[in-house]
Amino acid sequence: MKRGDLYRVYKGSKNDPKNYRVFVIVSRQVIIDSNFSTVTCAPIYTNFDQLSTQIQVGSAEGLKHDSAIFCDELISLRKNILTNYVGSLSFKKITELNGALKIALELEF
Repeated sequence: MKRGDLYRVYKGSKNDPKNYRVFVIVSRQVIIDSNFSTVTCAPIYTNFDQLSTQIQVGSAEGLKHDSAIFCDELISLRKNILTNYVGSLSFKKITELNGALKIALELEF
């Protein structure tokens, strides 16, 4: 398990019309490798609103449809539910993800 990996997760939520959702891990690697039971993830949706906090992804990342990572909707997920590996982000996409996260969290470096 590493930063930038995509996993299909069963959500079964009344608020989410889909029973499954793909998430990308955005936690830093030291947290992923630690004994912490959760990691921070961003959901992936098939719509794209062209916001600076959204990153386009698709078949190159293992997805069936063109989609977008929504960095404004970060969520903490238990590591033990991240079992259905879909794919991973390229170095270029991780760089885009970093930029979108900086915008979403209003971080200035």
